[in-house]
Amino acid sequence: MNDLDLLIDLHRDAERQGPGGDEETRLAVTLSGLRTLKGLKIADIGCGTGASTLVLAEELDAQVSGVDLLPSFLGRLDTAAERRNLGERVATLAASMDALPFEDRSFDAIWSEGAIYNMGFQHGIRAWRRFLKPGGVLAVSDLTWLTRDRPAELERHWLREYAGVATASAKMADLEANGYAPIGYFALSERCWLQNYYRPMQARFSRFLSRHGHSEAAQAIVEAEKGEIALYERFSAYYSYGYFVARRAQD
Repeated sequence: MNDLDLLIDLHRDAERQGPGGDEETRLAVTLSGLRTLKGLKIADIGCGTGASTLVLAEELDAQVSGVDLLPSFLGRLDTAAERRNLGERVATLAASMDALPFEDRSFDAIWSEGAIYNMGFQHGIRAWRRFLKPGGVLAVSDLTWLTRDRPAELERHWLREYAGVATASAKMADLEANGYAPIGYFALSERCWLQNYYRPMQARFSRFLSRHGHSEAAQAIVEAEKGEIALYERFSAYYSYGYFVARRAQD
């Protein structure tokens, strides 16, 4: 297996492929003002195994398209949707987020929790805007500095791993510069990182290594994940995922 296949295998059985929480998705829904609307069309881009997709389908009168590049993740979402009697509300599509096969102005909302980094925040919000109806909602979470100043070690790490990390005010300015009107923001809590993402991942390490014969490549992936977890445990006061909710401004 190459490194990508190993990463997929590590995360395939997870409820979440990044920090987040059902309560936080519901809060974003509240901020969006969509609860009172009927017959919505929503795309959840980079949905992974679909934790946020399922919440959207439960909370809103909507048809939700869960979009991810990996069919194995979408298969788990299909199974979960049927198990929760949401099969008629949830559809899945294997597609790249930078080559979406949607018509312009076809969605009332676009969601993306912890996935827009694959394109970069600025690129993603620009590319996806055309798929929103005028006044449509964009809700995304992305790595965000919580403070103006932070330790040099931390800043070096994340600028190397994701150059799109920035303060919330900078990301708000990006939204405004690219045709959106911000309507809400909050930062994910430590629970979203530790209890919902990192601790379950740590519990999978042993089985993952055993499946792959403790290969050098598998061990390297585990060590990289352990390093990221340790970094968060030391510096969680300085960064999180910021959850941004905005409306497509009128043209």
